[in-house]
Amino acid sequence: MTRRGRQTRGSDSRSDKSHLQQSRSRPHSPESSRYYVFWKPYDVLSQFSPAIGSTADTLASFIEHKEVYPVGRLDRDSEGLLILSDDGLFQHKLCDPRFGHWRTYWVQVERTPDEKALSQLRRGVHIRGQDTRPAHVERLTTPPDLPARFPPIRARKSVETTWLKLSLTEGMNRQVRRMTAAVGFPTLRLIRAEIALTDTVKLTLDQLAPGELRSFSKTELAGVREVKQTQPTRTTRRPTKRDRL
Repeated sequence: MTRRGRQTRGSDSRSDKSHLQQSRSRPHSPESSRYYVFWKPYDVLSQFSPAIGSTADTLASFIEHKEVYPVGRLDRDSEGLLILSDDGLFQHKLCDPRFGHWRTYWVQVERTPDEKALSQLRRGVHIRGQDTRPAHVERLTTPPDLPARFPPIRARKSVETTWLKLSLTEGMNRQVRRMTAAVGFPTLRLIRAEIALTDTVKLTLDQLAPGELRSFSKTELAGVREVKQTQPTRTTRRPTKRDRL
């Protein structure tokens, strides 16, 4: 595991997305490529280049590896598991919703969703002009063991909050937040906790703290091989620019 202190942001003008697209045309094997799991803290951009007009930290404030790029994204106000790699084919097959890789989130919402709201989330809700795919949703009886967020969430003292565990196979822009808002329970805090490479190999935040990075294990590298050999499980919708891991 590695962790860097914050540093002054440079003038890195690389396009993370274009580098990964270019790497899809080059052969990569798990032995020759690099794969990392990073716990992205709150208020950090999922990119190495600073955004114009933004004061937010970037991945460059934490990660020294300059030839890897985010596999998918997490919004600035979201936290948790972010994959970094130089393997474009792996990125493509993991992010494309046609391959059906589950990603799991811990979601803190205002108030307590009833069964009607949970059923709506499971079936899919209508957001941004389309219906979301069916999701796995459960209400947690015990909050996940997480470090405090800084700054803390803006919770109202008179309103209770509830933690949900929500799993999706697609990643539209701000999808989880839009889904919970659509059923009347706004998201206050959002952490990506797990990404399934295969049915048996899953990446988690275990043994990491916010801002820390680790390499894939041998088992996880075997999962990478399986990901790259898979064929699409769905053909109903091709990915769009709004799709993200």
